[in-house]
Amino acid sequence: MFLLGLTGSIGMGKSTTAKMFAAHGCAIWDADAAVHRLYSVGGAAVELISHLFPQAVSNGAISRSALKNIITADAGALEQIEAIVHPLVAKDRADFLARSDADIVVLDIPLLFETGANTEMDATACVLTDDATQEARVMARGSMTRDQFLGIKAKQMPAAEKCARATYVIGTDTLEQAAAQVQNIVETIRSQPDA
Repeated sequence: MFLLGLTGSIGMGKSTTAKMFAAHGCAIWDADAAVHRLYSVGGAAVELISHLFPQAVSNGAISRSALKNIITADAGALEQIEAIVHPLVAKDRADFLARSDADIVVLDIPLLFETGANTEMDATACVLTDDATQEARVMARGSMTRDQFLGIKAKQMPAAEKCARATYVIGTDTLEQAAAQVQNIVETIRSQPDA
């Protein structure tokens, strides 16, 4: 089993690129989806977070908007929440890998390099587009203001640094460009003798 860590800043095309890998028969594990599961009704993070921040729970699930408000108001809250969530996400990933029989598993992890998860991968890939396209994509979602986008972007490792550290860089200016590069990466991995 070959582990490929997929990363990229917000709006760079990571989710679309992950679907392209899936079309080539790769298994996909999505860190954001894992967090959603952990925060949902019955999720493993709900009770643990409720002990620290009961106001974050609404109808048996973690409210992301309430968490944002808590983190904004309390400088130490993010670290406390991450101390609960990161080990649970790691367990979710380990459980997924134990169940998977795919030859290539793509692990979609936004903070791949920031969390050091890249050291657990056989290779890494970073998606990239220009700043204007990135901002246009995020704004088109209609889920955040420009200031919120710039705030998230400022907290993430710069795209150029992520790409410099990655084994592969996938340009996502066009779907065709990204698809060709994904196909090339999959073929390269599958052609390796130990893949």
